[in-house]
Amino acid sequence: MINFRQIIFYSILLVSFLGYPQGLLEDKNNFTRQDTLRGSITPEREWWNLTYYHLDIKVEPETKTISGKNTIQYKVLKPHQVMQIDLQPPLQLTKVTQNGKELEIKHDGNAHFISLKQQQNINEINSVIAYYEGKPREAVNAPWDGGISWKKDNNGNHFVASSCQGLGASVWWPNKDHMYDEVDSMDISVNVPKKLMNISNGRLKKVEQKTNNTTTYHWTVKNPINNYGININIGDYANFSEVYKGEKGNLDLNYYVLRDNIDKAKEHFKDTPKMMKAFEHWFGPYPFYEDSFKLVEVPYLGMEHQSSVTYGNQYKKGYLGRDLSGTGWGLKFDFIIIHEAGHEWFANNITNKDIADMWIHESFTAYSENLFLDYYYGEKASADYVIGTRRNIQNDKPLIGKYDVNHSGSSDMYYKGANMLHTLRQLIDDDKKWQNILRNLNSTFYHQTVTTKDIENYLAQESGLKLDAFFNQYLRDTRIPTIEIKTDKDSIKYRYTNIVDGFNMPLILNIGDKEHWVTPNEKWQTKTIQSHKRPITVKRDFFVVLKEMK
Repeated sequence: MINFRQIIFYSILLVSFLGYPQGLLEDKNNFTRQDTLRGSITPEREWWNLTYYHLDIKVEPETKTISGKNTIQYKVLKPHQVMQIDLQPPLQLTKVTQNGKELEIKHDGNAHFISLKQQQNINEINSVIAYYEGKPREAVNAPWDGGISWKKDNNGNHFVASSCQGLGASVWWPNKDHMYDEVDSMDISVNVPKKLMNISNGRLKKVEQKTNNTTTYHWTVKNPINNYGININIGDYANFSEVYKGEKGNLDLNYYVLRDNIDKAKEHFKDTPKMMKAFEHWFGPYPFYEDSFKLVEVPYLGMEHQSSVTYGNQYKKGYLGRDLSGTGWGLKFDFIIIHEAGHEWFANNITNKDIADMWIHESFTAYSENLFLDYYYGEKASADYVIGTRRNIQNDKPLIGKYDVNHSGSSDMYYKGANMLHTLRQLIDDDKKWQNILRNLNSTFYHQTVTTKDIENYLAQESGLKLDAFFNQYLRDTRIPTIEIKTDKDSIKYRYTNIVDGFNMPLILNIGDKEHWVTPNEKWQTKTIQSHKRPITVKRDFFVVLKEMK
């Protein structure tokens, strides 16, 4: 039996994705060849650049099988004759062809090495077709331990969905399964039993009725898309929509929910245009106007699939009806709608090249929750919320994981990361400048994959602050800076402990009823104050620990 504290712990660990496969939470140090093949830019990956996919598959819920093919179009960057395609067992890569000729495949676990017969010349646009079939891994606890969820709704209809962040898109279809190379555009064709619908990314291009009592849904994606953001959602769906007048014009908001839930969805999903208004204010235009925005009901909690955000929060405010901050403010919005849609800017627009840098996705998106509150309820409400989430921080591992082996950092990337960004906002001390930094971040790295250093350098340059030690402290160290204070009649002494070399972040001390900026470092400093001005506290917006010394 799980007690309430355990429920909260496992809920936090992790919400977002929400998509944080269980294996990624392990502090893994013994990496295998498969980890390297999955997590690195191998020689068989680096020579070609993705330009287009056409995923064309049949999904059979009765037998829990998928079969079909993926056309992989690419540009040759340098001569090479071997291509790595990824597909995870128990699915089988049965055949790969180029120009109608079958190619030799060498299978190595999840990686498959294709020997190309045609000479690969620089700047050529070529393609291969990868055929596959089988029973994909069934999700154990989606989205954290993902794969395909084969469920049924309350009316006995099949209710099927994919979720694969971290685990990899190759768990259900063959592709170049590394974050650094996003495909430029994509078509998705999914054949399902006649009474069901498939909802995928982008816009619905065509519905094709087949003679074998099935229907194929053809979707098209015009923008670059990360591989784990591609999804299938199959069910007895009802659809409604609205048009949001956004910064780039009219944006279609489409909602696909189980047929029995359409009335409550029409009321509950009013958070969606509210979200769009707040996030366009803070982050700039929604990054995928050409592909629309969809919210799709699924049989698990939810995840940030690009232009096809999945929803399973049971039509409740908060996180399944709970406030993760403990302040009450978390019940002012549906957590899944706000958080998962926030990923459209951070994860889908700006994408980490290596999963070690997944804090870029999760820290900014966890921070977006309190920016939503800021927009509608003000700075105090948003500060209450983000500061309240500090209770969920474990301080177990650095936020950055190990590179080139598909390894992410601590789950603290959510709320420690959000509080790091909230602290940075205090250092900038100019809300308009902070808003511009966030908006320009999304325009500077529009539809790009990035590294931690890209983000660090951008924030330092745009803020005008020296942030090397700041990021080393919060991203690469597990300790929370501690400011020690000694007081006597007419002065205080203060210094930092638990810090990395060079950490001297300014902060505000509340002395009596006045605020005082100070710049502590590892050495004791003295500040003269008038007697009896007590108590002395640190302004709560700074993510530090105060320790009063005798």
